[in-house]
Amino acid sequence: MLAPVAWRTPPRDYGPWERVTSLLTEGLVARGVDVTLFATGDSITTATLDTVLPRGYADDPSVDGRVSEALHVGHALERSGEFDLVHNQLDWLPLALEGSWRAPLVTTIHGFSGPKILPAYLAAASHYVSISDADRAPGLRYEATIHHGIDLAEFTPRSDSGDELVVFGRIHPDKGTAEAIEIARRAGRRLVICGPVSDDAYFAERIEPALGPEVDYRGSVGPAERSDVLGSAAVLLHPIAFAEPFGLSVVEAMACGTPVVAFRRGSMPEVIDDGVTGFCVDDVDAAVAAVAIAAGLDRGMVRATAERRFGVDRMVDEYLAVYQRITQRGPRVGT
Repeated sequence: MLAPVAWRTPPRDYGPWERVTSLLTEGLVARGVDVTLFATGDSITTATLDTVLPRGYADDPSVDGRVSEALHVGHALERSGEFDLVHNQLDWLPLALEGSWRAPLVTTIHGFSGPKILPAYLAAASHYVSISDADRAPGLRYEATIHHGIDLAEFTPRSDSGDELVVFGRIHPDKGTAEAIEIARRAGRRLVICGPVSDDAYFAERIEPALGPEVDYRGSVGPAERSDVLGSAAVLLHPIAFAEPFGLSVVEAMACGTPVVAFRRGSMPEVIDDGVTGFCVDDVDAAVAAVAIAAGLDRGMVRATAERRFGVDRMVDEYLAVYQRITQRGPRVGT
């Protein structure tokens, strides 16, 4: 399992790719699969951990992330002949070396940062898994779409909630943090903002001036607090300005019984059961109108739907089926 190395696996706070990689790795080990996890040295796992990096490059300003990823991938590549397959969770860089891997390469595409990286995907013969049907790129052949799973035991459902709203994710225009502030203001509700600042100018110009009694910024919220923050909210706002590939916080909120109001972009219509776990809307006006309706949804049904659709066991089952299909096709040509 080739993990991302911006943060450790699993991450202390933010790090959705690392979080999903950890959940899948631990789920596979629990099924008796012999897994070697290539990740940072401070990672926590029941798999065999192999590393050339003491910690994630996002935690260490003295290192270059590109160099860290190259050293990490090179080390895994050197050992690749020891495995039945290699599962790449690290985006495009391993694909540039696709012809040198000595085991079949499975790549989960966590999202495309832009069209300029597509040539690396188009040129490689990796077995691709999309995390939503909405995020599939024309021209790529996919083995499957596998929605992320979460550890439902980490999220305690609550039958009641406060009146406040929450927005959970990077502080960035793509995530619609400023729009969430506007929605909450017009809905007459307090807003809690959680997540790392990934655009300093945006935070200074659009978010910081609004902070006060009605807009509370909590910073990055780790696993110990996530359930309480999400579960205590009446509604999670997700007014994204881009085609969200999946939206892990959306599913985590549902696992707490908290409904979601999201903009109808990317995977949101695929992830949200409209009128059951929340609503997909087209703009701020519609989001304001949807908040009160969403807050009245049956929180028990929201949780039950999350259990049925997004449990980690379902994700592990689907990846095991992909692995089985690939390994049954035999070794790579030339290996």
